[in-house]
Amino acid sequence: MPRLTTLSARTGCGDGPLLRPSPAVVTESTAGEPTSPATMCLPYRPESVGQARRLIRELLTGWGLSHLIDTAALVTSELVTNAAKTGCQLSMTVTVTLIPDTTVRISVRDGSRSLPVLLRASDDDECHRGMGLVHLLTGGRWGVTVEPFGKVVHADIAR
Repeated sequence: MPRLTTLSARTGCGDGPLLRPSPAVVTESTAGEPTSPATMCLPYRPESVGQARRLIRELLTGWGLSHLIDTAALVTSELVTNAAKTGCQLSMTVTVTLIPDTTVRISVRDGSRSLPVLLRASDDDECHRGMGLVHLLTGGRWGVTVEPFGKVVHADIAR
């Protein structure tokens, strides 16, 4: 069975299997907090949103941060949904990093250089609310790093 793994910042997912979270595999420091980010590769499909939310739930529960699950799951849903809409053909990478005592960082790397846009949706709009939600839930602590073959969108949730 595939297990959770840590990938370097420059490593892509390739065509390998989807990785399931397994908290026992996450490297921990002596203080009990993970020292390496948890990473999962997902295809550009709508069902990847649910897989990413499950990763968040399992990790935050294992890290003793259950109180952040709802916020982190919603932020993750929005970031993965945006990546899935890019139409890329390979796989996206979802990374969750615990910054001790301060932050949970959720990052999504995809193969598109199209940047997310923070739009002001009207009350009647049925879409275009995603990054607005991310902005609200993170207190504006999100950003984008453009890379040669795509981008990484990250959002920081205060612990």
